[in-house]
Amino acid sequence: MESPVGSLPSHPREFVSRTTLPADDSAASAARGFVRAVLAEWTDPAIPASPKITGRLVDDALLLVSELVTNAVVHAGTTIEVVCRLEAGHGPPALSPLDVDEPVGVVIEVADRHPSRVVRGGKDAWRERYGRGLQVVGARAESWGVTYRRAQKTVWFRLETTAEEPETAGGPFDGASHREPYAEEILATAPPHDRRDGTAEWVDRGGPSFLAEVSELLAGQLDQDMVAALAGQLLVPRLADWCGVWLSTENGGMRLSCVWHADERCIEALRLVLEKDPPPARLGTTGIPWPWPKGPDTGGAGGSAIAFPLVTGSRCHGVLLLGRAGLLQMTDGVVRLAEDVARRVAQAVVTARRYTRQTTISRALQRRQLPAFLASIPGVDTAIVYEPHGQGQTVGGDFYDLFPMGDGRWGFLLGDVCGHDPEAMSVTGLARHLVRLLAREGHGVASVLGRLNVAMAEESAEAVALSGEQARPRFLSLLYGELEPDPVAGGAHCTLASAGHPLPLRLSVDGSVAPVADPQMLLGIGEGIQFHANSFDLVPGETLLCVTDGVTERRSGNRQLDDDDGLSELLRGCVGLSAKAVAERVRQVAHDFDTGPVDDDLAVLVLEALPMPAPVPGAARVRRRG
Repeated sequence: MESPVGSLPSHPREFVSRTTLPADDSAASAARGFVRAVLAEWTDPAIPASPKITGRLVDDALLLVSELVTNAVVHAGTTIEVVCRLEAGHGPPALSPLDVDEPVGVVIEVADRHPSRVVRGGKDAWRERYGRGLQVVGARAESWGVTYRRAQKTVWFRLETTAEEPETAGGPFDGASHREPYAEEILATAPPHDRRDGTAEWVDRGGPSFLAEVSELLAGQLDQDMVAALAGQLLVPRLADWCGVWLSTENGGMRLSCVWHADERCIEALRLVLEKDPPPARLGTTGIPWPWPKGPDTGGAGGSAIAFPLVTGSRCHGVLLLGRAGLLQMTDGVVRLAEDVARRVAQAVVTARRYTRQTTISRALQRRQLPAFLASIPGVDTAIVYEPHGQGQTVGGDFYDLFPMGDGRWGFLLGDVCGHDPEAMSVTGLARHLVRLLAREGHGVASVLGRLNVAMAEESAEAVALSGEQARPRFLSLLYGELEPDPVAGGAHCTLASAGHPLPLRLSVDGSVAPVADPQMLLGIGEGIQFHANSFDLVPGETLLCVTDGVTERRSGNRQLDDDDGLSELLRGCVGLSAKAVAERVRQVAHDFDTGPVDDDLAVLVLEALPMPAPVPGAARVRRRG
């Protein structure tokens, strides 16, 4: 039996499609692409009796699904399910095949896994922090609503195409394009005489909530290019069909940072068009009309474009260019809202640039606190492990150094400043450079500690005199030593002292472990403290282990790693390991001692005495001849 003319077959295609999206920055774009592809497939002219969906309905569907998905990303943060289906006539889904001559309704549902978040629309939305984006849904949809389930919340809307509604120039919506877009298609999404601008109505009703959303999303961005990209996605397609964001450069020029288009396929081609005509670095303080960009293939289509300078404090940081196809000019309400957005984008760019500048300066200063490289000591293998506790920091309160002193001697140190703030990091630079200077001027180990102690005490006294009682005194624990390798027998003679620092441990060839320094006072306590040094020979095969209290005081409940000589027991099990292997073993044990993260700076310095290589026959005679 044949189907009636003008209706779908008795076994129609299924007009329901769904997809699941992650809650990230690409969700809104992916949702628009999904809806566009689904509607294009359903209205394919090659399929007989396909339902008619106008380009106007498609535009509204893309705008509203973008609104709902953006709200779900911002306020729910869970995975998002988007469902698209067709309905016949006015009301619930038809139970019989769709008739192509009847009005067609498109229903789109956006569901998230945050059912406890109440969705508000209407008048209450203006006073609430959440749910403001539904104003545009209520303004453009034929009907909309919210369905709450035990583990899911679904916001849906229905758009309807009537028989009297005019079609766009290309007839029913056709999303199947198999060629690159021309320039006029890049810059215009519809011919001027067919364009219905509902943006002005949306601005009057949803503008304040949109500004609140822009402010909230831009506030947490600390990268200027991310600010530009986010601005483009917020403005298109809500206020414009496309936009470009230029950012000022250090040499006074303009760099095109972001280009966004309602049709993602046109973004790269639009970038090529806009890059040919960048705006000047100075445009004033208000939006000005901008010539509609022209490409080599541009036809008669056009629209309205306005450039908004990104100005704060009388300084221009870039330009925001918005284009609206099919309109001779944008309404005053749209321009005012765009200017408000531009001011917020400008402030976000300034904040991101200040953060970047401060981060760059901080990292540059931090790099000066530690040596760029470690000296290589003949006959001694060395290894260092250094992990600052502060997030994003390369230097903490712990520091180290290994440097040549001249006359076949090398100095090494491992220190820990009380505190983790920038003041503590400044003390690490003072101590490290002062020790190098004193050591190279010929001061012995005890003398270096004594003079550094006086400098630390004076520094603390100056801080108290300048800032009063709120100034925190800075104390420093330091292990400092000198090595003099033996070029004949191998190994090295070592002289060292520990000022308030965990004592260094020597691992002998037979596996015995013993401290090789006496405990002494912290540096910076007072100027009258006397220090002394200990000397010993580090013979080939022996290892010297130096650590900071980030290792010895690593906690697991009420127990510390070095309780009951835990560090000595650990080192005793490292017989036969190289310096690098010992350092890595100590680091791994410190991390594994408790399931929580290490809550202090962690530094490990390992020195291993190596046997001298056997002389090459004839090498001595060759050297004597030279």
